Amino acid sequence: MTEDIRTDGTVLFLPHRLNRHPVVVRGLTANELWVCAGVSGLIGLASGMALAILLTTIAIVPTAILLAVSAGIFIGGGALRRLKRGRPETWLYRQLQWWIALNLPPLATFTDGQRLVTRSGYWSTRRSTAP
Repeated sequence: MTEDIRTDGTVLFLPHRLNRHPVVVRGLTANELWVCAGVSGLIGLASGMALAILLTTIAIVPTAILLAVSAGIFIGGGALRRLKRGRPETWLYRQLQWWIALNLPPLATFTDGQRLVTRSGYWSTRRSTAP
């Protein structure tokens, strides 16, 4: 352990895992867990309100929200874990940023998506001859 410390007291290595977000539940970080729970909660609210109107009972709304959030975390956590496997830590956020920049251009300013290169086609790395 002392071979990792220089004479001036600084360390020779930089631990790269200190700045990562910790995994909280089913491979999700805290931010991903909140998004997954929020989206599934909204889906549960909408379906619960539709069922409450259909069955004329309001008690079904919180039950639908609870079931949707638990199913969303279970299913969404597994899906996101498979999507993120073997990719860099910021891949999911860049993928969402890219999708918003292509499909929802008015919202791209909020995600800083206008800075992304969204050109599709062939790229050339050779120099062209000047005319």
